[in-house]
Amino acid sequence: MEKMEKIESLEKKIGIRFKNKTLLEEALIHRSYLNESPKQKLNSNERLEFLGDSILEFVSSLFLFKRLPSYSEGKLTNIRSWLVRTSTLATLAEDLNLGDLLLLSRGEEELGGRKNPTLLANCFESLIGAMFLDQGLEPVEKFLLIVLQPKLEEIIKSQRFKDFKSLFQELIQAKEKITPQYTVLDEQGPDHDKIFTVGLWAGEKLWAKGKGKSKLEAEEKAAAKALKKAKEENG
Repeated sequence: MEKMEKIESLEKKIGIRFKNKTLLEEALIHRSYLNESPKQKLNSNERLEFLGDSILEFVSSLFLFKRLPSYSEGKLTNIRSWLVRTSTLATLAEDLNLGDLLLLSRGEEELGGRKNPTLLANCFESLIGAMFLDQGLEPVEKFLLIVLQPKLEEIIKSQRFKDFKSLFQELIQAKEKITPQYTVLDEQGPDHDKIFTVGLWAGEKLWAKGKGKSKLEAEEKAAAKALKKAKEENG
């Protein structure tokens, strides 16, 4: 399938025909591609990714707020982190065949970049940013609600939204009568794409470390590891 046919196929899937095709093209350019194509006049998709990430968080927050009126702030936050996590967004990108359209350097492609979950998730966010700039919020919201609804149902059905931080706190308070503490150990990356490393302490014991694109995600991962460790220690 030729590139233009793939682009048209993508537009059909998202239900939007771009007025400014340049925006769509930029959403599909990874920065590695520009290193090998210095004459390319377009930018990489990083700025669109930054914008798309914010729009995705806003729309998903509003969606969950309306869809789950009885859920607490903690549960909503936890569900949102599952809903917009890298693996979920990568799956949505795969459904749109974004990997086939992504422009990569030869090296990145040889490393399997077209199937790399992080690159796919970033590309999906870039697409959202491009859609917003070209069409405004309403069409973007309509598209996201369609693709996020089944993911939400999966998360609720599987109970994956359980708050690991709360579960570990309950366990450690019952066992040792202390409250766990979370400390940021490291921050890496630009402001719009930081990776946080968080340590989970209970008293003087470091139970686990977690990494994530937000402090909350890193804390949740650390708590999940700590729960597993506690269960193993208790047999």
